Amino acid sequence: MRVLVVGATGFIGQRLVRALNDAGHDVVAFSRSASEESFPEGVEPFDGDLGDPETLSGLCHGVDAAYYLIHSLTAENFAELDREYARRFCEIATEAGVDRVVYLSGISGDEENLSPHLASRREVESVLAEGSYDLTVLRAAVIIGAESASFRILNDLTDRLPVMLVPKWVRTPCQPIGVRDAIAYLVAVLAADETRGETYDIGGPSVWSYESLLKLTAREKGKRVFIVSVPVMTPALSSHWLRLTTDVQYAIARPLAESMRNPVTVDPELDLQQVVPIDQTPIEDAVREALVSA
Repeated sequence: MRVLVVGATGFIGQRLVRALNDAGHDVVAFSRSASEESFPEGVEPFDGDLGDPETLSGLCHGVDAAYYLIHSLTAENFAELDREYARRFCEIATEAGVDRVVYLSGISGDEENLSPHLASRREVESVLAEGSYDLTVLRAAVIIGAESASFRILNDLTDRLPVMLVPKWVRTPCQPIGVRDAIAYLVAVLAADETRGETYDIGGPSVWSYESLLKLTAREKGKRVFIVSVPVMTPALSSHWLRLTTDVQYAIARPLAESMRNPVTVDPELDLQQVVPIDQTPIEDAVREALVSA
């Protein structure tokens, strides 16, 4: 197929471009900094900006399927921008007759009490669903990989704080997934017609808490951490706490911290593993691989 990756230079996008190219697809890699040097040989770069319609001419020309990976967390008005960009892409893809779109969203757990970050993800799902193509939504929690913002927070904390007074969200259950598994699922749905028009959760083979992930990360680095939960630390305060303890850009760390209050585990009825099974990577192995690459 001719496959477009929107957001091709991001943490997931770069890996997805390589995987699709290796699978024999004709890949178009779209980003604001796309160049031939950025991608494997044979990948077609498309340098453009969803905020500038004049740069988007021909974006979806001849495209069979597209992956939409745009998230604007670095902007103060990220929800507004994500809404605008998704609507613009939906219109372009519909006009060009794109057959399928795959969107990587986020597991939210409690749909009634969403953080601004997760609420924006849901809104983008709704906007993209207005297109004439078949939309497949994959929802993930923490993706374990060296450049993942969530994992970089865990890595930084275990480097800098042997004793931690931490927000109570450290005990929130989550179901992380290794980046290799996330990419495997994204590629696999393209060949699975039964996933058209459906929404799935993707996760690793086990449920953790942020506290247990911190301890695992420290252990893999040959360190020990002592964690004391502070129940009075609000999401806003905990985001400022992260400003002092991690190199992750504050504009990104803040909405992630606010989202960590939501349990994010795979709903058995939405589990993609039941439809498109892959050989899942244990989270211990995923953390080890991420640390080697960091």
